[in-house]
Amino acid sequence: MSRWIRIGDLALAYLGWGVFALALAFILAKDASVALDTPARVRAYIRAVEFDFVDWTLDALGFKARQSSVDEQAFLSNRDQTRRVRDYFDLIFRLEGVRREIEKQYADPAVKDPAAETAGLRAMEADLRAQAGKLQPLAESILQEQISVILAEQGLVLGGQPVPPVSFHFTALPYALIVSPRAAIRQDANLDVSGDLTLEQQVALEERVARELDVSTLIVGLGGIGTYPTMVLQHSDLNWIVSVTAHEWTHNYLTLHPLGLNYETSPELRTMNETTAEIVGDEIGAMVMKRYYPDLASPPSPFRNLLRREQPAGQTRRAPDFEFRTEMRATRVRVDELLAQGKAPEAEAYMEERRKFFWDHGYQIRRLNQAYFAFYGAYAADGGAPGADPVGPAVRLLRRRSPNLKYFLDTMAWFTSFEQLKGVLGLSNQ
Repeated sequence: MSRWIRIGDLALAYLGWGVFALALAFILAKDASVALDTPARVRAYIRAVEFDFVDWTLDALGFKARQSSVDEQAFLSNRDQTRRVRDYFDLIFRLEGVRREIEKQYADPAVKDPAAETAGLRAMEADLRAQAGKLQPLAESILQEQISVILAEQGLVLGGQPVPPVSFHFTALPYALIVSPRAAIRQDANLDVSGDLTLEQQVALEERVARELDVSTLIVGLGGIGTYPTMVLQHSDLNWIVSVTAHEWTHNYLTLHPLGLNYETSPELRTMNETTAEIVGDEIGAMVMKRYYPDLASPPSPFRNLLRREQPAGQTRRAPDFEFRTEMRATRVRVDELLAQGKAPEAEAYMEERRKFFWDHGYQIRRLNQAYFAFYGAYAADGGAPGADPVGPAVRLLRRRSPNLKYFLDTMAWFTSFEQLKGVLGLSNQ
């Protein structure tokens, strides 16, 4: 059975890319995943709960080496491969439902002994978790191969395979503590903290840092991190999973080029990186779904950048005629105006009013502040949080003018400034 990519043949490649992976891990451990500048005074607040990327990467590399040595998917037909992936995601869907029911029982004041009431559910949870654990290595390998096939068809290969090879691992992810000044929307710190923090602990940490350093703070959930192997949050939404995996592969690809190497140099370059990864991730993800899982394919959610763990509740009651992106863009534009006038308190009061407005329309945003826009504003593939920032529209314009995805990605990869992108587009004088 012929294949574009044989994941089992990549065992030796993983040894070479282990150096790449560990280098990424040390960078992440030193300065967080995407921080422009991480002041020591901010890190002092999180030392006890800071995420250890080096240990995670070493463990993940061992897992992937064992996985690649088995190469079980090589003996399965394409049909059997997709069935195994579906089986895995069906288990995750059932597992999520059981966990929600357990949480509901513990939150219900009418339940006097939640431990006793949920004994059966917890046994079911353990069984489903064990079943999913057995299928996870195969599901990861199959999805890696399917994404690799699509990347190869788009010409995004060197010597017949994507570089770096597609490699990801379903895992619990850290949270990211975002810090912005109050007087401007700017990501001054992005520090990764333990994913085990309770909501109460997250809020306490946000408020302490904000109060003592007079900054805007927000802890956000992440869907993926461009380590190597890539960290991807376990979730039952296959559309989202393949897009996130392709998104993070794009970051790995860009890390080998000037755009990725300069990620932390300026807010404009961060937005160029994230918007490029969004566009590539969405397009590759859609191709994977169309090829292998056409009955499950769906368009990207307009709220996809509030990554799954942070996606607001109340989805079923969202107003059907409410345009989230339009309203969020208007919010950002007004906030920028107020901050430009030196009116930080007024901007913060306005953002709280708008947060309640979004909540009433089914988008239950926990905290809307400068840090929120500093983080989500870099994801500019479909507007909204970036407001009137011209960087995202310029990246999208280049994609529209590009004859194919490879041309777009290879062009973006070599930029080291927003001015270069504008020059290619003929926007230098605008």
